[in-house]
Amino acid sequence: MTNSALVFRKSSYSGQGQNCVEVAQIPTTFRKSSYSGRGQDCVEVAGLPSAAAIRDSKHPENGHLPFPAAEWSVFLRTAHG
Repeated sequence: MTNSALVFRKSSYSGQGQNCVEVAQIPTTFRKSSYSGRGQDCVEVAGLPSAAAIRDSKHPENGHLPFPAAEWSVFLRTAHG
């Protein structure tokens, strides 16, 4: 993951001058699996600060599915046999 600063924004439901919860999108860079062949559609993965996210390379506009670090580690250990 790149070390870019997070940009927080105030909720549109907050009133003027009120304190509220702010949100920021975590920047992600997805990469194709090294197990994918050339020109094949596959699952892409992105590293997050304490997790990983996956998405369908054919339909990246559909968003991603995040996994906490512990679950991702178990998945990788299981997948590598």
